[in-house]
Amino acid sequence: MASKTAKTAQEVLMADFQALVSDTERLLEHTATLAGDQADELREQIHDSLLKARETLQLTEESLRQRGQAAVTAAEDYVQTNPWQSVGIAAGVGFLIGLLATRR
Repeated sequence: MASKTAKTAQEVLMADFQALVSDTERLLEHTATLAGDQADELREQIHDSLLKARETLQLTEESLRQRGQAAVTAAEDYVQTNPWQSVGIAAGVGFLIGLLATRR
């Protein structure tokens, strides 16, 4: 469920940034030819796109923090309930990293 939510948030974020880029490109193309009201309208659209992108970024950041905190909590619980297995896993990973490091 969290993966699906994160994927949806990423898709929304990408769509918002694509809209932002598109609006910015339109602004740059029409800057020389647009009169006051048209330029103001385009600037307002770009501003709205920026606000939506910022909101989406904040939601994505919050989701990632929650998922990260859940992973840390799960790891801490596992280590507390299985301390010797955790020490063995850590020693094995350290041994493998040592082997890989000495081969270079």
